[in-house]
Amino acid sequence: MVLIKSISGIRGTIGGDPGDGLTPLDIVKFTSAYAAWIKESLGKPDLKVVLGRDARVSGEMVETLVCGALMGMGVDVLNLGLATTPTVEIAVLMEKADGGIILTASHNPGQWNALKLLNSRGEFISAAEGQRILDIVEAGKYDYAPVENIGQVTNVPGYNQKHIDRILELELVDPEIIAKAGLKVVVDCVNSVGGLIMPALLKQLGVAEVVELYCEPSGIFPHNPEPLPEHLGDLSAAVQDHGADLGFVVDPDVDRLAMIDERGQAFGEEYTLVAVADYILGKTPGNTVSNLSSSRALKYVTEKYGCSHFASPVGEVHVVRVMKENNAVIGGEGNGGVIYPGMHYGRDALTGTALFLTFLASQGCKASELRKRYPEYTISKNKVALEPGTDTELILEKVQNKYEGYPVNTEDGVKIDLPEGWIHLRKSNTEPIIRIYTEAGSESVAEGLAKQVIDLISGLK
Repeated sequence: MVLIKSISGIRGTIGGDPGDGLTPLDIVKFTSAYAAWIKESLGKPDLKVVLGRDARVSGEMVETLVCGALMGMGVDVLNLGLATTPTVEIAVLMEKADGGIILTASHNPGQWNALKLLNSRGEFISAAEGQRILDIVEAGKYDYAPVENIGQVTNVPGYNQKHIDRILELELVDPEIIAKAGLKVVVDCVNSVGGLIMPALLKQLGVAEVVELYCEPSGIFPHNPEPLPEHLGDLSAAVQDHGADLGFVVDPDVDRLAMIDERGQAFGEEYTLVAVADYILGKTPGNTVSNLSSSRALKYVTEKYGCSHFASPVGEVHVVRVMKENNAVIGGEGNGGVIYPGMHYGRDALTGTALFLTFLASQGCKASELRKRYPEYTISKNKVALEPGTDTELILEKVQNKYEGYPVNTEDGVKIDLPEGWIHLRKSNTEPIIRIYTEAGSESVAEGLAKQVIDLISGLK
C-alpha cells in the first residue's frame, strides 16, 4: 500500500492500514484539514466547495467520505459527480465557490485515487497553502460544526455542456472551419469521465464522424491510462482501420491530451502544446511558458513569432505563476497539458482539442504534415536510485560543477543547456532517487547525455 501526503494533495492506493494506504480515515482527515484551511484563510462563515470525480471504481466511496467530512466542517458542497478536472476548475469560477476538490489520481492505475485541491480561483493551491494543510493534518485538530451548522450537499448537473459552451464561445475556436474540413476522428477516453464529454465536444465542434473507443465511464481502464505512445496501440490501430484523420486520447481526468496522426503514428505529447502555441501565437502574439523538463520546441516556435519563452519549475501551479508574471498568452507542460488563459488557468485537454482542430482545419493539411513543421527533438527520461540518507544536494552540485561553463538553471534541481541538447536533474520528494531528463535532436544523443550523467552520479554515490 502507498500513501503520499504532499503540498498538492493526498494520493495513494486504496485500502490497507491508516497512514499506509488511502483509507477512509486518511480521506476524512485530509478533507477536514482542507476545510479548516479554507475557514482560516477566508475568515467567513458560509463556505461552499465544488466537488467532482473521475470514473475510478473507488470514486463513489471517496466521494461519499469527502462530502460527509465537508458537511461535518460546516461547508456546503456543490457536487458535479463525474466531471473532468478542468470542468471542476471552471465550475469553481462560475459558482463563485471558495474552493474545489477533484477526486482523481490522474494517470495512475485504477487502484490509486487522490484529492486534488483548488483555491477560490479554481487553481491548484500553492506550496505554502499546501504546507499549512499538512500542518493541520499533523496537529489533528478540526473544529467540526454543531448540528445546526452542518453543510448541505447540492447535486449540480449540466456542467459538461457548460464547459463545452465556454469553449465554443472562444474567439479562436471555429466550428465552421472544422465542419468544412469533414474530419473523421477516433477518441480514446480510457473508460473514464472523458467519455461523457469528449465525443460531445467533438460533435459540437463540427467533426464529421466521431469513432468512440473506450468511452464508457466504467473506471475499468483498458490499458495503462498514461497517454504515452507505448500505451496507444488500440488507438493507433483504430485510426488506421477507420481511415481517420486523427486520434485523440486523454487521461482519466482529462487534463492531458495526446494525438495519433492519420498514419497511426504518435504526434508526440510534447508537441500538443507546441502546435496549439503555434496557432495562438499566429493570432495573438505574446509570451509563452513551459516547465524546465518540457521540449525546447516551444521556445523555437515562440521565437519564430518574435516573442519570449519563459521556463518554470515542474508542476502546474508553477507554470501558472510564471504565466501570470509574464502575461503569457499560452503555456503548459510537455505531458500534453495545455493552459490557455483565454479559457482559465488550468491544463485543459478539451480546450486543447478545440484549438488544435481549428488550427489543423485552417491549415488544410494532414496531422503528419503539421508535425513536420516543428524541429525533431527526443526526450529521454531516467532515474538513479540512491541509498537512503544520501546527500542529493551535494550530488546535484557536483554534476553542476562538471558542466561548468554552460548555462545552468537551479530553480528546480539543475538544468544544464548544452549545444546538442539539455539535461535536467531533479530530486524526488517522496523517494531516494534523482530523476534525469535529457533532450536532443535524436534519441541516441538524448540517451547518450543521460548515460553521461548516470555514470557520473554512479561514481559519486
